[in-house]
Formats: sequence, C-alpha cells, structure tokens
Amino acid sequence: MCGLVGIVGNADVATDIYDALTMLQHRGQDAAGIMTCKGGKFLQRKGEGLVRDVFRPHHMAQLFGSFGIGHVRYPTQGSSGTALAQPFYVNSPYGIALAHNGNLTNAEALSAGLFKSDLRHLNTDSDSEVLLNVFAHELQRLGKLEPEAADIFAAIRALHRRCEGGYAAVAMIAKMGLVAFRDPNGIRPLVIGRRQHASDKPEYMVASESVALDVLGFELLGDVAPGEAIFIDAMGDLHRESCADNPRLTPCIFEHVYFARPDSLIDGVSVYKTRMRQGERLAKKILSLRPEHDIDVVIPIPDTSRVAGQSLAYELGVKFREGFMKNRYIGRTFIMPGQSQRKKSVRQKLNPVPLEFSGKNVLLVDDSIVRGTTCGQIIQMARDAGANKVYFASAAPPVRYPNVYGIDMPAANELIAHGRTDEEVSELIGADWLVYQDLEDLLACSFEGNEAIEDFECSVFDGRYLAGTVDAAYLSSVEAARAEGSALRVAASQDGAVIGLHNDA
Repeated sequence: MCGLVGIVGNADVATDIYDALTMLQHRGQDAAGIMTCKGGKFLQRKGEGLVRDVFRPHHMAQLFGSFGIGHVRYPTQGSSGTALAQPFYVNSPYGIALAHNGNLTNAEALSAGLFKSDLRHLNTDSDSEVLLNVFAHELQRLGKLEPEAADIFAAIRALHRRCEGGYAAVAMIAKMGLVAFRDPNGIRPLVIGRRQHASDKPEYMVASESVALDVLGFELLGDVAPGEAIFIDAMGDLHRESCADNPRLTPCIFEHVYFARPDSLIDGVSVYKTRMRQGERLAKKILSLRPEHDIDVVIPIPDTSRVAGQSLAYELGVKFREGFMKNRYIGRTFIMPGQSQRKKSVRQKLNPVPLEFSGKNVLLVDDSIVRGTTCGQIIQMARDAGANKVYFASAAPPVRYPNVYGIDMPAANELIAHGRTDEEVSELIGADWLVYQDLEDLLACSFEGNEAIEDFECSVFDGRYLAGTVDAAYLSSVEAARAEGSALRVAASQDGAVIGLHNDA
C-alpha cells in the first residue's frame, strides 16, 4: 500500500506535494519521492525514510515546476531500498514519470512481453516499472509527436486490456501535463480535487485520500471512477474519460478497516462513520453471544481502532478508556518491512496505563488481527499491568487468505487465522475470549455509505479474488517470491547492498 499525489498548479508545486505526502505518510514509511517538471525537464528527489527525512530545504529549493507527482512507499514481500523508491522515469517516448499504488498480478508475463515484443528494458523487478513501460509503449505505438487527450486515453485503454490486478497511478509527460488512472475494478483508491483562485486558472490535484486535498484547500470533486483516466494538459485544462470496457466499483474493504485515515472520504464513504458502524455492529454481536458479560472497560489499541472502540463501548454501556499511550515517533507496525522489526517496535510504540487495567476485566479492541504477533504482545502487556481478564475484539473478520493487490499479506502461513478456529487463535494470542466481526456486518457498515458500490474486494477474508487470474499456482509463486525476498533482504542488510525486489507498491 502506498500514497500518491499529483498536482497541476499556477506556480511551483513541490511544497504542496510535500505537504500532501505528509498527510499520506500513514500509507508508507519506507521511502518517499517527488518529481516536478519545468521547461520540459524533470527534477527529482527520492530516497528511503519518512517525508521529513528525505526532503530537506535545499532539496525542495531545486524542485521547480508547475506540475509534479509524489509518492510514499511501504514495501511488500520483504523488499525495500532506494532503488525501488518512486517515481520511476523513462526517456522514450516524450519523457514519462510514474508513481503507482497496488499490484499487477500478471507482472511476470508483462515483463517478459515488454522485452521480447516491445523491446523495452526493465531495470528492476518492480511492477511499478512494468506499469510505466506498458503505458510508455502504448503511447509510442500511436506514433504522434504531440499526442492529444484522446491519444492518451487510447493508450490507457490499451493498458487496461494488458494489465491485471489492482492499481492506481499518477504520471507526468514532459511538456504535456499530468495523467492519473485507476484500475477497472476500482480496488485502489484515487480522488480528484480543484482549487480556484480569483484571477488564475483552477489548479487540480489527485491523491490516494481526500485528506491530502483538505490540508491544501482543494475542493473534493469526487473519486476517479474505476477504469477512468484523468489528463490535465499543459494549459491547465481538465480532461476525463472512461477507458475500461466493463468497469465495476469494487474497492478494497481493508481501506475502511485499517489503511485510510478516519477523516478521509473514499468512494463517497466516510471512513470515520464506517468505523463507528463497525463498533456498533460488533457490540451487538457481543451482546448476543454474552448478554451477561462482565466487561468493565473497553480499551482501543491506538490508533485505527479508536473510533470503533468508542462506539462499541457506548453500545455495551461500559467505560471507554485510553489504556495505552502511544509513542508518536514509531511507525505503524503493520507496515514494518520485517517480522523481527515489528516485534521490537510494539514495546517501543505502546506503554500501558496501569490504573486502567489493574483488577479489571478488559476488552481490547483492534481493527484486525493479521499475524497475531502484535496483539499477543499487547495482551501480555495488559496482564502485566494488572488486568484480571483480557478479552479481545477484532473490528474485522479473521484474515485467512493472502492479499495480491498491494497489501503485505501474501503468505497464508503467516496469517494466524489461516486454517485455525477462533478458539485456537484466542489461545495462541493469550486472550480469555476472542470475538471477530462477521463479514456480512463489516460489508454492511461500508455499503451504507454508498449504494453505487457493487461489491468490495474482501479476498483476505473470503479468498475470493475479483481481478486477475489468481489461482493456487499464482499464490504459490507469490509465497516463494516472498521467501526469496526475505532472504535477499537479510543478505543485503549484512553487506549493505541494495537489491530490487518484486511488487513494491
């Protein structure tokens, strides 16, 4: 999962892109990059680390141009390194830069075809570079010195026919403008906004989440539709067109569970209200299973479960307390690149308030349970702080299956609920009782926000993959690549090498 920004303005946009990326930092903490265009020349700064660490004042002073794109990245399959920081760039045709969020499930076949048929060289194993080169090749096939909006849309239409999976992208074409597009299933999010000044032409911005628009004063125009392409030309004129044959709005449900900020609107749905409804539904399930429960206090595991925890406590009629204090300078443990680093970070990140635990029956609430390592440590922290009993509630159903659309859950054997009952998971994490949200309730919480949504991509919960050919052979290949990537990462950390790995969005 990554964060994307693209801006077309009336003056230099690098500072605005920087501010927007800080609002999307929760979507990726491994690397960041900004690329701008001025006079047909691309200017770039990218590297490993947080936005504030990658970009210093002297870097920003060199990023001129009235349009540009930005990216924050978190690694999948154990991969990381400056070589995979985005945006990526190709010289031919025209000069094109691209940043990408998601995963191409047919990246391997596309990569082979790009070399054998399209005669294009790839410098990394990143599917983002594959996406860029597919787009570049389809533009080059048109053979036009100065392509128009219709030509760009034709290239994206051909790209959609070739690429499978879940993806959203922002791109720049030197001297020509900014391009953005979203996969035909709308799995990965992308929104567009406009900012109007009195005497100037309107400025436009695309981003992964609406919060990035809010901080810069852009009015949300809405979501980029599934299969839709956006082109804002060098004159600042906006062009939009559907470029997919059979688009369907089936967004990723895990955005509502964990990734998106609660103050975002995604596909017209308030993430905050969705998480509030998750807590309400979960409380009703608890009351149906244990009407005479002995819960004294509900304590959220910061930060993504706080909204659901508040509404859950209200519906149960018990106290809601902040029992864990969070160190704001530690990254999100789910998107840490390695399991050992995740384990180490939990104790650094959270510290219990003993008074809220001592002698009480505590219900801990989290957004989900993935590997189980983090919640197991937190349950033990609650016991060490004096809790009498520790119950655990997950606002999402059991995560039992790999994700192949850009979230770091590709190996089934790493998922604690895979092949296990709820009772077995409860025992493994050390809880006195465990309750999961039902999938139909989770879906109802999100459907309530936008009736136009046809379905949700819920493969991590139900094993049903909506885009691309995802079979047992493909999942086995992904798991093998992940194991290889983890081994390479260990080797790289030992000798200081930087190694390009597959699927970095």
